[in-house]
Amino acid sequence: MEDHCGMVYNSMFITTMSLFALIFIFLFTQSLATSNNANENFIRCLLNSTELTSPIAGAIYTPANSTFPAVLQAYIRNLRFNESTTPKPAIIITALDLSHVQASIKCAKKHKLLMKTRSGGHDYEGLSYVADQPFFILDLFNFRSINVSIEEETAWVQAGATLGELFYRINEKSSTHGFPAGVCPTVGVGGHFSGGGYGNMMRKYGLSVDNIIDAELVDVNGKLLNRESMGEDLFWAITGGGGVSFGVVISYKINLVRVPDKVTVFQVRRISEQNVTGVAHRWLQVADKLDNDLFIRMVFDVVNNTNGEKTIRASFPSLYLGNTTNLINIMDQSFPELGLQRSDCQEMNWTQSILWYYSFPPGSPDTTLLSRIPRTLTHLKRKSDYVKNPISKQGLRLIFRKMIELQLPVLTFNPYGGRMAEISEFAKPFPHRAGNIAKIQYAADWSGDGVDLANRNVNLTRVLHEFMTPFVSKFPREAFLNYRDLDIGVTDNGKNSYLQGMVYGVKYFKETNFRRLVKVKTMVDPDNFFRNEQSIPTLPSWRKIRDEVVWIVVVILCLPHLVTITFTDCIGDDHLHMRLSIENIFLTAGRRLELRRGGGEGMGRRWEDPMQSLEVGGELECFGGKEMEEIASK
Repeated sequence: MEDHCGMVYNSMFITTMSLFALIFIFLFTQSLATSNNANENFIRCLLNSTELTSPIAGAIYTPANSTFPAVLQAYIRNLRFNESTTPKPAIIITALDLSHVQASIKCAKKHKLLMKTRSGGHDYEGLSYVADQPFFILDLFNFRSINVSIEEETAWVQAGATLGELFYRINEKSSTHGFPAGVCPTVGVGGHFSGGGYGNMMRKYGLSVDNIIDAELVDVNGKLLNRESMGEDLFWAITGGGGVSFGVVISYKINLVRVPDKVTVFQVRRISEQNVTGVAHRWLQVADKLDNDLFIRMVFDVVNNTNGEKTIRASFPSLYLGNTTNLINIMDQSFPELGLQRSDCQEMNWTQSILWYYSFPPGSPDTTLLSRIPRTLTHLKRKSDYVKNPISKQGLRLIFRKMIELQLPVLTFNPYGGRMAEISEFAKPFPHRAGNIAKIQYAADWSGDGVDLANRNVNLTRVLHEFMTPFVSKFPREAFLNYRDLDIGVTDNGKNSYLQGMVYGVKYFKETNFRRLVKVKTMVDPDNFFRNEQSIPTLPSWRKIRDEVVWIVVVILCLPHLVTITFTDCIGDDHLHMRLSIENIFLTAGRRLELRRGGGEGMGRRWEDPMQSLEVGGELECFGGKEMEEIASK
């Protein structure tokens, strides 16, 4: 009987599972068909678009094209996102002119297809060419025009140009002009500029965005705007807030800066046996206070000493906008601990210093800057931090011990101060100005393929990042947008996108700038067409705010004792939002909390009547988790 029943049950189970399998296959097939139809309709829309001023067919690539893999991989700069398991785009549009960009936006909106915009492909998390839902790439590598005017000391540069191409074209016209941008020649202008990219002249001239005076952008309606027609708020947003959240940046107009005929570079290295701790500690005391013409980077990595033992090496690659004699005088007075010698120094023109800084062979011609092929391609992970106070010698020893344990991650300290400290943190979305000694980059590079190896090495950077917590900025723990890091938060671009966006947004931009970016985003792209896993969210809808407030009122009315609430604006690592506050009210029923409205430094005016305080449309402010606990305990 038991066997018979077992057979019946097994038969029923198999039948049920078969039914589920059939349903799954049917739904999957339908989903695939829907996706394929959407892609076909999108391509048809492109081909028939009235926006076109030139044919677009030759710019459309699908997996059916034999060249599709080559086009996709040509601008993948992180091999971690070039695995067989990496999601691939359904279509790539290698736009040839402005009308192709406009048509792509309009057709993607019409057919609800996610668009990823790629200029140079150096996004550390691959957000310009990877997504977890059907998407296409709008590739701007053909937009590489550069027009330099030495008379006006300006240049128009398109988003698909590389930094190397920009530097080369400037030097073609003048050996005494340059631009304060990064030293990696293959980085695309579009992402670098819009995210607040920097270079080794930032202590003299600030960031790239501090020297941008105009821009061209195609908005969500396919309209081409410049600074005047887009308005100052949108122009502000795309000069440091990440252009891909607001539209497609076509080009930027920049102010060129003056550089000497000859600059001086040097590279000094020390290992633990040569008092690395003392030299590093002194660097943290003086690097942001040195002459504005001097940029000394500090890099820590793990190497073998002469006995084959693991030890810390400190490297100090540097640029001085002047001659060797003046540099030696400055170093002898301000940083003698480094022991710089005249024999360590080399004089060269500014473009040659870019090649030197990026470790090209000595004597490489300036035309090397025009190559779009990276010197090396690796699997990589990057993270960032900001140092506000000097790290003690004991702290440095602990860091070095941890690095030797982990071995792979490299720490790079980029000095701030100078012009960076003079510009307001609100002038651009990039807020990391006065008060910062240095920015830290965590870097892990490896050559092997495979998810397991990637997970292991990515985790090593996370472990070091966690270990560094006591030594870096807090509340929020700040981060640099162009060192893209999905570990600090992501959004699914759903109904909670604003709350999700707060988590990473406040770290990248700090609170005031993040709020302004959200307002601009809501104004220019209310339906959130331009989006990715860390894009700027739109403001929550009126209905969502109303519903949250209603729930709070209901909870208050249902409690047996008067409870006032504390909301916070100080969205730190332990940020609280409305729903969490409701839970706290339940947990603290019978206790008295204070409800405060904003007023600098998280303080504010107390509301005696909590019911009168819940004003829809008002700005509710809060304390972080620790402060909430302190208030709740009173």
